[in-house]
Amino acid sequence: MLDLTYETPTVRTIAGAKHDWELVIGMEVHAQVSSNAKLFSGASTQFGAEPNSNVAFVDAAMPGMLPVINEFCVEQAVRTGLGLKAEINLLSAFDRKNYFYPDLPQGYQISQLYQPIVGEGEVLVEMGEGIARLVRIERIHLEQDAGKSIHDMDPNMSFVDLNRTGVALMEIVSRPDIRGPEEAAAYLAKLRQILLYLGTCDGNMQNGSMRADVNVSICLPGAYEAYQETQDFSHLGTRCEIKNMNSMRFIQQAIEVEARRQIAIVEAGGKVEQETRLYDPDKGETRSMRSKEEAHDYRYFPDPDLLPLEIEQAWVDTIAASLPELPDEKKARFIKEFGLTDYDASVLTADVESAAYFEEVAAGRDGKMAANWVINELFGRLKKEDHGISESPVSPAQLGGIVDLIAKGDISGKIAKDLFEIVYTDGGIPARIVEERGMKQVTDTGAIEAAVDKVIAENPAQVEKARENPKLAGWFVGQVMKATGGKANPKAVNEIVARKLA
Repeated sequence: MLDLTYETPTVRTIAGAKHDWELVIGMEVHAQVSSNAKLFSGASTQFGAEPNSNVAFVDAAMPGMLPVINEFCVEQAVRTGLGLKAEINLLSAFDRKNYFYPDLPQGYQISQLYQPIVGEGEVLVEMGEGIARLVRIERIHLEQDAGKSIHDMDPNMSFVDLNRTGVALMEIVSRPDIRGPEEAAAYLAKLRQILLYLGTCDGNMQNGSMRADVNVSICLPGAYEAYQETQDFSHLGTRCEIKNMNSMRFIQQAIEVEARRQIAIVEAGGKVEQETRLYDPDKGETRSMRSKEEAHDYRYFPDPDLLPLEIEQAWVDTIAASLPELPDEKKARFIKEFGLTDYDASVLTADVESAAYFEEVAAGRDGKMAANWVINELFGRLKKEDHGISESPVSPAQLGGIVDLIAKGDISGKIAKDLFEIVYTDGGIPARIVEERGMKQVTDTGAIEAAVDKVIAENPAQVEKARENPKLAGWFVGQVMKATGGKANPKAVNEIVARKLA
């Protein structure tokens, strides 16, 4: 496991406030289940389809239509729970959450309030090298998504697209353990990373596959500790929910803005009202959307069309046995197996594809050298061109070939960069390119010595300066490398220059 120190956040001081205030944040993350079909129908979940083309009769709430549970969606929820080290409830049940929107044809949402499929779990959030915070998961429940109301196509009418209606969502509810904007963004990033490793959500926040409701409250120092001891929420301030956040940057901004708003109200003698708010990034403010509903406002009751969901422990165990290596475990292994730094291991395990690419390059090779080439050369170039690892024109075998040539001494670091550019642009087998283009490193000490003698003979004034100040010997090394077209073995050049000048 990772060697981490669990850090307690310090008190946040808000500029302009009369007191020190602490932030208390909880998040409800809605993650769309990666599945080809919806939660209670066989309709497609394809994103970007023609409006109202992915709608089954049950999604449109046609009379007499009954929901049928999608077993794969249940499996994905169980897989997610296991990946978050959570308790899996072998008995769960669905409830009706009643509210009325044009994009909710049934007039209710099928969700799980009283008996969720997944219980308590945890997410380890790294806040810097060797520093971590533990955010507890309260529950994960399955529910169906609503459709989408569209208000900008006509000045007088609104339109409804039911393609998303009935799509399976996992609502991942955290405890109020998050203590600042940066930590909130880091928590969501870590949760997204785990779901991508598990393959249970595609994590596409831009398309709405993952979005968060952020609950923010403020309290004076010591209040949070009292809550931790008693689990009594009265120790904490009144929370406001910022709805439908789909950007980590905006989440940080919204939390900061909302905290300042609440502090200003309380310090002016007012009272924060519990409500749902929206964040306007253009104006840099949160604004009221509606008063915050409680469970009784939705008139929950067990869904009469769905029997309680019973699953067997043997099935859960089978899913657990199929789990992939998750980010924390993979990072710890990379550090131990390849001798990587914490930072390098974090970069390489950021996503599944990058980790797999690196492992293929590093197989049987120097792990640190492989990491340097993957991170600095390949990732740097891909980022510059706004490409992902899946779009890399250099295969792991090709990059591994370059690393092999360096390790054998066939090419220098400078030649390797030139070779990388050729492979990146034109492709080809690195060893063959080196042979055909005469790029092989000069290791013949006789030839190198002759080049050194020539440079020394042509620069007597520099020789005298270098003998007075040995640091200037690097100038001669550079001249020899230039004279040999960068092909001379740098180590041999340094040794011969040092000997000659001495």
